[in-house]
Amino acid sequence: MNVFERYLTLWVFLCIVVGIALGQLAPSVFQAIAALELAQVNLPVGFLIWVMIIPMLIKIDFAALGQVRQHVKGIGVTLFVNWLVKPFSMALLAWLFIRHAFAPWLPAEQIDSYIAGLILLAAAPCTAMVFVWSRLTGGDPIFTLSQVALNDTIMVFAFAPLVALLLGISAITAPWDTLIISVVLYIVVPVLLAQLWRRWLVSKGEAAFDRTMTALGKWSVVALLATLVLLFAFQGQSIVEQPLIIALLAVPILLQVVLNAGLAYWLNRRLGEQHSVACPSALIGASNFFELAVAAAISLFGFQSGAALATVVGVLIEVPLMLVVVKVVNQTKPWYERRV
Repeated sequence: MNVFERYLTLWVFLCIVVGIALGQLAPSVFQAIAALELAQVNLPVGFLIWVMIIPMLIKIDFAALGQVRQHVKGIGVTLFVNWLVKPFSMALLAWLFIRHAFAPWLPAEQIDSYIAGLILLAAAPCTAMVFVWSRLTGGDPIFTLSQVALNDTIMVFAFAPLVALLLGISAITAPWDTLIISVVLYIVVPVLLAQLWRRWLVSKGEAAFDRTMTALGKWSVVALLATLVLLFAFQGQSIVEQPLIIALLAVPILLQVVLNAGLAYWLNRRLGEQHSVACPSALIGASNFFELAVAAAISLFGFQSGAALATVVGVLIEVPLMLVVVKVVNQTKPWYERRV
């Protein structure tokens, strides 16, 4: 991992501090930024999200979809966990902890919004960062690439209906038009632009591709940090008044990571898949496409919403949690390879 990826939790923490401080010192500036909207899309944040995710999407080769048949069992396990277990288990955990167990310590008017943010986070499977986690476990690169490409394709069609279903079950109203706009703006259009750009870069040769990706990666980092500063500038007052909120929101996220990673890892072993497939399968099943979740939360509920804060808490704790998962699957390789 590069320095940014290794210390992502530290950078997010610094963004929390800077964002809260700026929000308290210059509230009028951030109110003006929040007002820059078109069709419920905040233009500065929309631009930053594109700068964040397009470099990640350029790395994905959708031609790898033709190779999914090489590891049908592993692909099946990951799809099962990503689309049938993780979103529904998160909705259940959010209901248990946010609506009930932790409700006395949370602002009542934001409880629905917190639940919505957690659902958005779980309904978006991880894309780019999973390549890092897979590499750290010696994961099969072809399997990882084909699974990410398949998940991105499914997200185009499944994200909006799944989120609408789970929000409806949770008695939370979300406008369909805003959900569809989020899918188009933050999945469809970036994927198309990224793949056109990728095709052009590949035609220029590997050296040109690598140079461009290095440069784009730096801008992606800047965009992520700027987005986090904006979010915490708007959430600053709530956090200062109730700092316990972040810890409480982290509990269901932590539990769903443990549940889904463990389930995917165990199922792959039961089905006889290789360890090099089980590792990325577990990691993809546990991690999230938090950029999409953050963008959708802002579009649906606004900068100052609990949904936006919940998705950012996912960013805060994902890296240390995923590094723990990496360590566990690496250390349990001898157990895994003792066939049941």
